[in-house]
Amino acid sequence: MGLSFFTVIEIVDLHKSFGNLEVLKGINLKIEKGKITAIIGKSGEGKTILVKHIVALLKPDKGKVLIDGVDINGLKERALAKIRRRFGMLFQESALFDSMTVEENVAFPLREHRNLKEEEIKALVKKKLEMVKLFDIEHKLPSELSGGMKKRVGLARAIALEPEIIIYDEPTIGLDPITGSAIYELILDMQRHLNGTSIVITHDVPAIFRIVDKVGVLSGGRIIAYGTPEEIIRSENKEVQEFLKQK
Repeated sequence: MGLSFFTVIEIVDLHKSFGNLEVLKGINLKIEKGKITAIIGKSGEGKTILVKHIVALLKPDKGKVLIDGVDINGLKERALAKIRRRFGMLFQESALFDSMTVEENVAFPLREHRNLKEEEIKALVKKKLEMVKLFDIEHKLPSELSGGMKKRVGLARAIALEPEIIIYDEPTIGLDPITGSAIYELILDMQRHLNGTSIVITHDVPAIFRIVDKVGVLSGGRIIAYGTPEEIIRSENKEVQEFLKQK
């Protein structure tokens, strides 16, 4: 099953269980190239589990994850590593290395995957930090940063290799509304700068609706609604409306 010209990721009939717990029960979803897509739903619905399938950190019990028409679950490790390098990921808790400085954290993927001179790495780190509106903090440790600054450093690291696809896993969790709003503006900035594809996993509704092109609602292990923010708000699906009313 191939992809249309405008689709970069297609998830087909994806199932995943852990023991007797069935988490994903037949996910079908298309992530359009060059768009910001949000996947929303209550806590515990499996949003992060879904993301881990998209980057092949988990293998489905049934179904496919297609990247540019290729089922990534059938790939060998070398080909899979190549696919993963197309992704950047901002983790829920930023996942910075506590013992490393900001510069060392952002430089980590560059040292792992690029054969660059030290001065080139330093210049790239500075550029990526400036892109996320951080200046002269290369020497600081994560413990010296605020929650919002940690998110920005995590994002600078996620974009270090200039990925085609960026995944944001609960990017505003634990942040106050003003800082959260600034993070969303940053996501828009990254979209403009990198001209890539963004996937935002969140329960931050309706704030997320301001910046995304498409929304998928995950409930009961399935995508129960998919469309523009306006279409989701107008949805006649009772589960969707109940979820929106709680926000």
